Amino acid sequence: MSDNCRTRLWFDGELKAENFPLADVSEHLHEQGALVWVDMCNPDHRIVCELADELGFDQNAVEDVVARSERTKATRYATHTFLTVYATALGPQVANDLESRLLTARVSIFVLHGAEGSGVVTVRHETDAQHPVFDIDEVVRRWDDNSDLLRLGSPALLHGLLDVVVDGQFDTIQQLDDAIESLEDGLFDDRAQTRKIQRDTYRLRKELVELRRIVLPMREVINTIMRRRAEGADSVELDGWYADLYDHVIRAAEWTESLRDMITTVFETNLSLQDARLNTIMKKLTGWAAIIAVPTAVTGWYGQNVPYPGFQDMAGVVSSAAIIVIVSALLYVAFKRNNWI
Repeated sequence: MSDNCRTRLWFDGELKAENFPLADVSEHLHEQGALVWVDMCNPDHRIVCELADELGFDQNAVEDVVARSERTKATRYATHTFLTVYATALGPQVANDLESRLLTARVSIFVLHGAEGSGVVTVRHETDAQHPVFDIDEVVRRWDDNSDLLRLGSPALLHGLLDVVVDGQFDTIQQLDDAIESLEDGLFDDRAQTRKIQRDTYRLRKELVELRRIVLPMREVINTIMRRRAEGADSVELDGWYADLYDHVIRAAEWTESLRDMITTVFETNLSLQDARLNTIMKKLTGWAAIIAVPTAVTGWYGQNVPYPGFQDMAGVVSSAAIIVIVSALLYVAFKRNNWI
């Protein structure tokens, strides 16, 4: 069995086999009470097509799997349901970098509903297979922790899989929320670098837009699954689990909406504060210009080549210096009281 391919087989919720060949998948699906899981990470196109032909996947769904990018969605076919979801994470922050840190991994899911056995096939597209965004081991741990639910078939597997995806999106939203709060704290810090705040705000807006495109359609994905369950003969034991999952998806969508409002507020507040700081600077410059204009005017007057009181006399120098000091001091006090300087 390849490192990028895993298989598991349960009977009535009990694990019976693991990492068996792909050629045995269709045979196990015809066994009464069997539950099969197949996971492939960055598989070759040929392997996907061979497995799709063997299990009777719809050709349109197969094309969505091998396509470069697909939107988050759920589509129902006669023998299976096909889903496309995205796991998310935030990469490390690089100073003065405007590129988005949002990392995504597309997970294509085939949910099989056989008359005898059932199963789930997951195809993961990771940019870096050595450091995957989607932790499939966490999915397996949750299945093992709730092994009593696996007797309910593929809906139980699907729930554990989607639960990990949604939890990962929640973690990403929480990190963005913390980053926006840090921006808010720095807005009124005079020591903060305005250019850095602008860069961080721009990058966070970009990351949030990308995340919303992934999170918001998850509501329709879970709705589609729940409608199919309501129309079918699936056990009601999982209804509470899916209702809780749907609640998490709604909360994630509402959280992203609130973060969009927050980042917009931060952006607008930053612009307003820049205008206020500019006005303050202009007032200070105007005040100092007025103060400097006094000695300029006095010395310019006394520099005229015409007689004036104190001309060619020490008293004239003293009086001009006194005028400069007194008027400049009066202007300084007046401007200081009005917070102009």
